[in-house]
Amino acid sequence: MKILLKSAGLAVALTLAATASAALKTGAPAPAFSAPAYLAGKPFTFTLADALKKGPVVVYFFPAANTAGCNLEAHLFSEAVDQFKAHGATVIGVTAGNTDQLADFSKNTETCGGKFPVAADEGAKIAATYDATLAEKPGWSDRTSYVITPQGTVAHAYSDRSPKQHVQETLDAVKALEHTRH
Repeated sequence: MKILLKSAGLAVALTLAATASAALKTGAPAPAFSAPAYLAGKPFTFTLADALKKGPVVVYFFPAANTAGCNLEAHLFSEAVDQFKAHGATVIGVTAGNTDQLADFSKNTETCGGKFPVAADEGAKIAATYDATLAEKPGWSDRTSYVITPQGTVAHAYSDRSPKQHVQETLDAVKALEHTRH
């Protein structure tokens, strides 16, 4: 039993260490990307460069549409999206998991509610450039959120498997970024 607990503890420690370090650093250039996306069920192509012309962008990676934690996270972002907009920020969710379900996910009132777009990242190629792939399932994205400045650099990065603090972390970073611009 002690060996099992030690092994489990080591596995948890390694997972947490990997999660904590799996993010681009503040000040790093944010990799440019464009991807097929949906807003309220309608398809379009999201381009980071175009979004940055309007102000900072919150790019949040999540493992898969229509899973418990990801549904909660999307719902929390949908509830806060007007606060992000009030501070000049755009929100985009990006996932490599269950991308065939993103049209419905984007309009479902239990998730995005049609309030912000979600982009499909087939094979987690975008997530890989952001150091945001899921260690246990490399073809999927991890739960990592970024605030990208209009100049295209990382202002804030937050990785945590729990979806509960991503909105507050990124909203606080957007507010702080706004104060540095004035």
